[in-house]
Amino acid sequence: MKWTAVCPYVRLEPDRGVAALVSGQQVALFRVFDGGLHAIGNVDPISGAAVLSRGIVGSRGDRAVVASPMHKQSFDLVTGECLDDPGIRVPVYSVRVNDGMVEIGGLA
Repeated sequence: MKWTAVCPYVRLEPDRGVAALVSGQQVALFRVFDGGLHAIGNVDPISGAAVLSRGIVGSRGDRAVVASPMHKQSFDLVTGECLDDPGIRVPVYSVRVNDGMVEIGGLA
């Protein structure tokens, strides 16, 4: 798998998202409250706007989610599934920290 460095881990704020352009793909990158990282597609499939990185990070039960700022649908940060409309998903990308840098994998 090819990994692309995006930013230093310390620059990410807990429970906030940032957008990154990785290999031509819009990616929403999130650092959650426990320090874990998640990367999903940044385009809201319902509105078509690239805004998921600006959504509200939280949880539904034990699932980490982001609520779209457009129409408030929640997307699971692990599976990409829309919890309000299970037929809709966003892409999920591999993410890791390597020497203090956040890297996204799986995008050529």
